[in-house]
Order: sequence, then structure tokens, then C-alpha cells
Amino acid sequence: MTLPEIVSREEWRAAREELLVREKAATRARDALNAARRGLPMVEIDKEYVFETGDGKATLIDLFRGREQLVVQHFMFAPDWDAGCRSCSGFLDQIGHLAHLRARGTEFAVVSRAPYTKILPFKARMGWTVPWYSSYESDFNHDFQVSFGGDEPSERPGVSCFLRDRDRVFHTYSTYERGLDGLGSTTSLLDLTALGRREEWEEPRGRASALGAPAGSERIRYHDEYDD
Repeated sequence: MTLPEIVSREEWRAAREELLVREKAATRARDALNAARRGLPMVEIDKEYVFETGDGKATLIDLFRGREQLVVQHFMFAPDWDAGCRSCSGFLDQIGHLAHLRARGTEFAVVSRAPYTKILPFKARMGWTVPWYSSYESDFNHDFQVSFGGDEPSERPGVSCFLRDRDRVFHTYSTYERGLDGLGSTTSLLDLTALGRREEWEEPRGRASALGAPAGSERIRYHDEYDD
């Protein structure tokens, strides 16, 4: 087993400060990448997707639950599987309290191809409370490139982001497989969306208050203190 070199406190501090320069450069590069992502164009969704829920049927706009943005986790759970994907489960375990996303006008939902009758007991087993929908007998997974093939399509994990302007829904971003590395926190998911963290310093400017009141870091609360 190879362990780090043992040095004096002064040597460690010098090495740490040298690495800090690179970390700050990476932060600036990440901010620039997030701004470029928010600069992407968007595509209007004109197909009527129908999802299965515990309360009946739902459309894509229903998944927003009245909010401006929607982040969907494409959870690998094929109709003939008895349980969901282990890696997708590990990702979902990392998702923080949804109150912080929702305070920024953003909803989070999980979508799988398995029928809801299979999703429900697995969700209960895992102890998750996030909204989870079945896209069984829907084109949703194929159209967003997380299912491929004919009768027994292959699956891959992914995340897709959507923006709602009244009754119109737009697809703004998707990422797959290794693109999910490092995601799971509230800010990392917001960084994928068109409106971002709703902070005034973010580029392009003017989106912090778009489609609703600004909700930047100065409005962070304990999750049981939000109005909604």
C-alpha cells in the first residue's frame, strides 16, 4: 500500500498553497463551463408523453409540479427487472433535500421504464420519497437517448433538464454515464439547468429573476422553513 509522503507542516502548507492555485483555476473553468451550458439553445417539446404514477396518469408538464424547471434522473429499471440499477440507486442516495431545489423553482423527478407496480415496492425498500414516474409504453426513454433497441432495449443512466414557460416545455440539457460524476448536490444539479443557481453573479446576466423571484444563496433556509 502506497501512502502519501510524510513531510513537515511547513512543507505541507507550501504544497497545499501550490495546489490551491490549480483548484481556483478549476473553479473559474467550471464557472465558465456552466455559463456556456446556460448559453445553449433549447428545443420545444411537442410530443405528448404520458407517465404512470400512483395517482393515475401524468404528462411531462405535470412533472414540474408548477415550478419553472425540472431535472429528471433517467433511472435504469427495465420492465423485466425485479429491482433498479445499483449505480442509479447510489446516485439517488446522494440527492439532497428537495426543498433547496424547489426554493429555486426547480423540481426533481425520477423516471424509469419499469411499470409503476414494480417501482413502488423498490422505492419503499430504499426509503426514498422523491417523485418517481414510470415511462412504461412511452417513447420518453428512447427520445432522450437512455434506451436503445427494439423489444429488449439496452439502458444507460442520464440526467435531463427542462424549462417551462407557462404551458410550453423546453428541453435544455442532457448528460449521460460519466457526465453524472460529481452530481447529486443541490448546486451541482442547478448548474445543469438553464437558470442555474439563480445568483446575480452568474453569466449570462438577467436570469436570476427570470420566470419568478430570485432565489440565490442569500435565501437558503433550513429545509423545514421554506414557504413551499
